[in-house]
Amino acid sequence: MSDNPLEAICSTIGRISVSLQTNLSKFISIPQKPSTLTNVNVSVSPSIVAAVSSLPQSTNPHTKQISTGPVSREELGRATWTFIHTLGAQYPENPTRQQKKDVKELMAIISRIYPCKECADHFKEVLRSNPVQTGSQGEFSQWLCRVHNVVNRSLGKPTFPCERVDARWGKLDCEHRVCDLQGSMTLFSTRTD
Repeated sequence: MSDNPLEAICSTIGRISVSLQTNLSKFISIPQKPSTLTNVNVSVSPSIVAAVSSLPQSTNPHTKQISTGPVSREELGRATWTFIHTLGAQYPENPTRQQKKDVKELMAIISRIYPCKECADHFKEVLRSNPVQTGSQGEFSQWLCRVHNVVNRSLGKPTFPCERVDARWGKLDCEHRVCDLQGSMTLFSTRTD
């Protein structure tokens, strides 16, 4: 291996790109061309190498390593819950009928197409016992927390105190409210509420 730390980074990025292209092409059924990124050669000036080499190395034991392989079931679950809770935090206080319908459909879709069949089947059961609550941002966020806790209990994991859900999953910090859900506009229908 080279003494150039950027070469390793570029090589890893190349492998990730190839992996993404391969997996996405399988998912959407597009034939994959052989990659030209397998042997990436990078020329970097010695001053950049020196600058990067002088950066402090992380000693944090919680720092996550970048994986070049498929995600694990646990990583997929964390990413999914992060997305769903963030959606809940951004959900409007007074949602339209369409927004309520969309969120309910999203939960149903997740329970049908989630990449982990066992997880999807369990989520279907959870939804049957705990119908989606979409009346307001607070109601939806609390419902998500309760449902997440149902899943955590089934996995033997600790539960989260739902009274702290807003502190953990608060609204995104976006200028001029550009992160707010609009909801009444659709790309696939001319119907509006």
